[in-house]
Amino acid sequence: MRIVVVSAEVSPWAKTGGLGDVCGALPKALAGRGHLVTTVSPRYKNYPDAWDTGVRARFHLFGMDHEVGFHHCQDEAGAHHIFVDHPSYQRPGIYGDSSGAYGDNLFRFALLSRAAIEAAARVPLNGECVGEDVVFHINDWHTALLPLYLKAIYQPAGRFLRAATVLGLHNLGHHGTSAAHTFAGLDVSARWWPALDFGGNLNVLKTGLTLADKLVAVSPTYAREITDNLGFGLEGMLAARRGDLVGILNGIDATWDPATDPHIAANYTPEDLSGKLLCKTALQRRMGLAVRPDTPLFGVVARLDHQKGIDLISELTPWLVRQEVQLVVLGSGSRELSEFFRGLSANVPRQVGAHIGFDEALAHQIEAGADAFLMPSRFEPCGLNQLYSMRYGTPPIVHATGGLADTVETWSPATGRGTGWAFRPLSVEALREAIGWALYTYRKHPDAWQAIQLNGMRRDSSWNQSALRYEAVYRAALGE
Repeated sequence: MRIVVVSAEVSPWAKTGGLGDVCGALPKALAGRGHLVTTVSPRYKNYPDAWDTGVRARFHLFGMDHEVGFHHCQDEAGAHHIFVDHPSYQRPGIYGDSSGAYGDNLFRFALLSRAAIEAAARVPLNGECVGEDVVFHINDWHTALLPLYLKAIYQPAGRFLRAATVLGLHNLGHHGTSAAHTFAGLDVSARWWPALDFGGNLNVLKTGLTLADKLVAVSPTYAREITDNLGFGLEGMLAARRGDLVGILNGIDATWDPATDPHIAANYTPEDLSGKLLCKTALQRRMGLAVRPDTPLFGVVARLDHQKGIDLISELTPWLVRQEVQLVVLGSGSRELSEFFRGLSANVPRQVGAHIGFDEALAHQIEAGADAFLMPSRFEPCGLNQLYSMRYGTPPIVHATGGLADTVETWSPATGRGTGWAFRPLSVEALREAIGWALYTYRKHPDAWQAIQLNGMRRDSSWNQSALRYEAVYRAALGE
C-alpha cells in the first residue's frame, strides 16, 4: 500500500508527547512490512538530514496566496519524510509560546493539510511520487481538514478519486475550535459549513470525524470511553460512527530498550538485571538523593497538569515522605504544580528530586533507575510511559483508564501474573492503596517483585501487532 501519515509532530524532528512518538515509529514498522510510507509534517527548523526537493506549491488561504516548499529524507527503515517549508512554521514552539496558542494555528494546519495532498502527487521519493491511490493517515485536529479538501477541491476535479482517509484520535481534548467567520479563510464552498459547524463555532476535529473513511483511537478502552463520557462533547457523533471506529494500542520502538539504551548508566536484560541497580545509583546521584540501594524509588515523567493526575501525587507526598521512599519528578506544565515539586525538592532534597522542564536522556534514566513508576492519569488515550516502564523492569502504578487499563495487569500472587498495579476509582485513597501494595511487595517479597519486573520486560510492546491491525484498517478504508 501507499500510505501518507500526516501529523503536526513526527519524532525525532518534532515532538511534544505521544503523538510525535507514534508518528515517528508506526511508519517505520509499516515500511518494514513492505509498504511505501511517507510522513508529511511542518519544517519547524532546519533539518540537516532533509534536502530541498525544489518542488513548490501555492495555495489560497485566508485571502492570500501562500507558497510552500518541500524537503525530503529517508530513514534507516525505509520510510520517507517530507517537511513542508513555510515561514509560519519557523517559531519557537509547535503550537504556541509562553503567551499561549498561536492565533493563526487554523491557517498553519490548514496549509499543512493542503500541502500534504500535493506532496503525495508531486514530490519525488527517489524518483517516484506516492501518487493518488493512497491512504492518508491523518492525526488529531491539526490535520483533520484534509478529508474536506479532498472532497471539496480535488475529487470534484477528478483527482484522488480512490484515495482513502483514516483519522487517528490521540486526544479528544483538543478540537481546533474558532469563530464561525474563520470558515471564509479555508477556501471551500459554503455548502461545506455543516461539516465544521459545532454549536455555531468552527470545529476542525468534527470535520475529520464526519468526513474520514475510518477512525482509529489509540487503545480499545479509549475507543469505548470516547463514545460514552470522554468525547468532550463529540460522544454522539462518535457513537454514530461506532462501526467505523476501532481501538489499536500504540507500540514502542527500539529506542526504548534497556539492553541497548545509550542514555543509561548500565545496560541490562531480563536474563541479567544487575545493571538496573547501577542505573538506580546513577539516578540518585544525578538528582541529589541519598544513595541507598534498598530505598524504594518512584519515578514520574509527565506533563504536570490535571489530566495526568499529578495533583493526586502532590496530595500524597507527605505520606510518601513518611514511608521513607524517594521520588523523582520530570515534567513541566502547571505553574502551581511545578512550584510545589520544586519546593518539595528543596525541603527534602535527599528524598525528592525534581527537574522542571524536559530532558530526553533523564526520561530514559528515570525509567531505568526507578523501582516503580507513577501514572495516575484521569484519562489516558493510550499512554507510552507505562509501556516504557514495563520494558525497563519498572512496574507501573496506573489509574485503570484508556490504554493504561489495556496494558497494565495488576499483580496476582496466586497466579504469578501481572506487570504492575492498575487502580480504580480515581482517588487519593485508591492511589495510596496501590502504592502500599507495591511497597509491601518490594520490601517483603523480593522474588515476587522480580517476577513482576520480568513479566513486564517480556511483554510484547512492539509495533508488530499494531502495524498488522493498521494494515487491516487501511484496506477497509480503501474498500478492499
